[in-house]
Amino acid sequence: MNRTVYDWVAFNARRRPEHVALVDLFSRRRFSYADMHNRIERASRFLVGKGVAKGDRVCVLSYNSTDMLEILFACKRVGAVMVPINWRLAAPEVGHVVDDADPVLLIAGTEFMETAHACFPQGRVVSLADGSADSGYEEGLAAADIGESLDEVRLTDDDPWLLIYTSGTTGRSKGAVITHGTVFYNMVSLNIFSGLTCDSATLIFNPLFHTGGLSAYSIPAIHCGATVYVMRTFDAGTVNAHLSDPDMGITHINSAPTMFLMMSQHPSFEVADYTRIECATIGGEAVPVPLVERYLKEKGLPLQTLYGLTEAGPVVTAVDRGQAAEHPGSAGTGLLYTEIRLSDAAGNQVPAGEVGEIWARGPNVSPGYWRNPEKTAEAFAGDWLKTGDAGRLDDSGHLFLADRWKNMYISGGENVYPAEVENVIYQLDGIAEVAVIGVPHVRWGESGRAVVVLKPGSALTQDQIIAHCREQLARFKAPTSVVFTDVLPRSGGGKVVKPELRARFGAAVEERRSP
Repeated sequence: MNRTVYDWVAFNARRRPEHVALVDLFSRRRFSYADMHNRIERASRFLVGKGVAKGDRVCVLSYNSTDMLEILFACKRVGAVMVPINWRLAAPEVGHVVDDADPVLLIAGTEFMETAHACFPQGRVVSLADGSADSGYEEGLAAADIGESLDEVRLTDDDPWLLIYTSGTTGRSKGAVITHGTVFYNMVSLNIFSGLTCDSATLIFNPLFHTGGLSAYSIPAIHCGATVYVMRTFDAGTVNAHLSDPDMGITHINSAPTMFLMMSQHPSFEVADYTRIECATIGGEAVPVPLVERYLKEKGLPLQTLYGLTEAGPVVTAVDRGQAAEHPGSAGTGLLYTEIRLSDAAGNQVPAGEVGEIWARGPNVSPGYWRNPEKTAEAFAGDWLKTGDAGRLDDSGHLFLADRWKNMYISGGENVYPAEVENVIYQLDGIAEVAVIGVPHVRWGESGRAVVVLKPGSALTQDQIIAHCREQLARFKAPTSVVFTDVLPRSGGGKVVKPELRARFGAAVEERRSP
């Protein structure tokens, strides 16, 4: 029999009602677990009053706020499915998500109401305004009758709780179905790995429309009765200030390499106090080893790499705090409830030390894509999720990421994984950001081109960057050209959008590389 889903917020409201559950740093609102439980009760009745029933979708288009977490758990109480929408998307892209998810209700921040009405003209749209009493959401909560009992909704692991739309860097975004079981087993694994307790505090500066912001560590923290501080949007200096604040006592953070890089490049990094942080995880794309080394050397903080993807709930592997320094560049080993294997193009398992596609399976893995059986079939081999990422396992079972299969290029018959080249370029002091792409080459078929953002005042040249790579890498891996730009295009989850880089900077290289 499938496991019954239980109400963690109601439990924590009974267990420690006065403990701080949520802090909205933009609106300065603070809610105890008793407060959170009460607001979720009201939100649940509000949703039902708007016609939301078990299995219905509720879209949310908003900047980060504690309201988003209330809505998430209100959806759980009524059996609905929350669909957080990336607010960075253009209106036609938002429209695609809304059309595909087919919601009963769209809740939107006041900044996005025009887009919401344009994308959902015949549907119910409710305004959200960071606690403002005249917003549709707050008016609905105030009017809700919590004296009237709701019909009991019984849920199991197989019932969906979230639809998370992938970034669409390789095509139109697809809705990954995240079930209650997907969340539960991922959450238990992360709680054990990270050492979260009821006295922990996490700072959320990843977007809550992204699985990273929800799963690391918003949902696990609420599960165990900890405190969640929510930033509206990311700002490097503000994050450094919050992490340094002893009154907040932040113990757990997670983010993408880009954000950790920006925090380290901000003037406040030099005096920032990270000593209270017990677990700092980094993931979402290839992690530059020099970045990890800088945090360890200058702050004594081991950045623990997580590897995963939305479809895996999201975490597949992680490196333990005590092993981060011993296995530089490693994404760790499989978490509890997760199996991994590396496979070749034919689906055969490859031996340790060889590069293969990372496959994962376990109860933390999504059952597939929303109303898209063709893409679901493409993504799975039996019960194995084919991640599309390349990596290798060492003899101790630690995973080392190579890159996305689609990012790999072949130069002179040799496979080149851009993440390895990017790591070497990051060793140079003048590099703010870099992404390497494969471009056509008259002699070698393809060769690497480094797209570089320099730090202010840096005078690094193409020749210096290429010469450094040739000192550190095999000749076929070293880029043959470098272009400079002001910014790298990124998805809502912070990943570099390499198809856009290839479209802008993918012209063929004419010069010949010496053998």
